[in-house]
Amino acid sequence: MKHVLTIAGSDSSGGAGIQADLKTFSALGVYGMSVLTAVTAQNTLGVQAVEDVSPRLVEAQLTSIFSDIRVDAVKIGMVSNQETIQIIAKQLKQCDAPIILDPVMVAKGGHGLLRKDAEQALLEHLLPLATLVTPNIPEIERMIGRTVQSLSDMEQATVELAKRPGGAILLKGGHLEGQQAIDLLYTQGNHYVYEQKRLTRQHTHGTGCTLSAAIAARLAQGDSLYDSIMYAKQYVTEAIRHGFALGHGIGPTHHFYELWRENHVTDYS
Repeated sequence: MKHVLTIAGSDSSGGAGIQADLKTFSALGVYGMSVLTAVTAQNTLGVQAVEDVSPRLVEAQLTSIFSDIRVDAVKIGMVSNQETIQIIAKQLKQCDAPIILDPVMVAKGGHGLLRKDAEQALLEHLLPLATLVTPNIPEIERMIGRTVQSLSDMEQATVELAKRPGGAILLKGGHLEGQQAIDLLYTQGNHYVYEQKRLTRQHTHGTGCTLSAAIAARLAQGDSLYDSIMYAKQYVTEAIRHGFALGHGIGPTHHFYELWRENHVTDYS
């Protein structure tokens, strides 16, 4: 069995962050491990509070994992502290496994999750280590300093971000309007488009976390980058299709839709 490590924050409602990553790893047949960077108080209505785990404890968690357990892939999510980012980067420089960086900057409800000083640290210290970075439209706009409103803008944005040291870029286009949902991969000077009919579903909490975790899981199992993204997008699409109500706001995607379907659970409302 392959071992995949997530370095991210906790979502108390269970739909995103560490919880979504571990569910995705289990659903896709890899063993999940976690390094907790922050604790959030959040539910389907939004984020009410955030508290960072101390950089010293983040470092201790990383040391515990890497001193004992083989790591076949790493997914990085919410890392909101500059010192913590530097510690993670120092540890991961010794890691030869694929690293997926999901630059979590703003929660779905608009709550900021990455401080300004930490944004620069992420670009300087974590981006160069990433095999793949997976920003959405608002995130890449913050990273390059201009708006993205079309597929042409997406292409230009990925080329601009690629001027910084780092690996491939998967720009998620879900924030653009249109009947088709388009994601754009830029790697080794070439663009690849992943296009599918847009799903009109309310319950989409944790989709970004789930996608990056799924890519990490497939890379750990030996898939190519292109195939890992293709598989992950299909998985997330079905998880969204089977998303369900939880609380009074935006519910989560359904990470175990396939298992529940096999057990004849068909009512996801």
